[in-house]
Amino acid sequence: MKMKELFVDERPREKMVERGAAALSNAELLAILLRTGTGEMNVLELAQRMLSEADGDLEVLAAGSLEALCAYPGVGPGKAVMLMAAFELGNRRYSKLKADRTEKVASPKDVFRVMFPRMRNLSHEECWALFLNQANGLIGKEMMSSGGMSSTVMDVRMVVRRAIEKKASGVILVHNHPSGNAMPSTEDITVTRNLQKGLKTCDIGLVDHVVISRYAYYSFSDEVLTNVGK
Repeated sequence: MKMKELFVDERPREKMVERGAAALSNAELLAILLRTGTGEMNVLELAQRMLSEADGDLEVLAAGSLEALCAYPGVGPGKAVMLMAAFELGNRRYSKLKADRTEKVASPKDVFRVMFPRMRNLSHEECWALFLNQANGLIGKEMMSSGGMSSTVMDVRMVVRRAIEKKASGVILVHNHPSGNAMPSTEDITVTRNLQKGLKTCDIGLVDHVVISRYAYYSFSDEVLTNVGK
């Protein structure tokens, strides 16, 4: 069936004008982007076929390459590029919305609030990395190492690699001192400098290194020891 043979209120474009974009199915929205079908199927049928072959999953369809999209009947480079542009706009809007809802970590106090519940009762040292976006939003946190009572060995290359994989703009290193003394050791200072250098080569900032004990925390960025009381 050709599109002109459908009732006016069943045609995707007319339906959007009448009822708004939210009233359209995924296939109908896709049909609007495709504009035309082929000699064997109208544009709505083409859209339905594309979704069917992607198991109805827009994420699968959006992940397709230019070549994969062009493999569908009636979809040439022009239509494929338009679809890829639409998918990318959707991704960017989603990323913006997600970033707006992301927990902010903008100060050593925020770091303490996020990590103290995890670290307060540990009898061994753990080293964690907090990964931040450009707005200081927390996009991930991961334990980098776990050690003994007085030390833990952290691989700088691993932190840098994970920051790149997460597309982080900044990293905050966090580790605990079970001894109760939050002042950094000579080893802590060395690790901080090495990580800062490693991240800088990838244009990623080391925002801070926070050392947490049961009753205090120390911030390398502020060079301040903050007591939180007993």
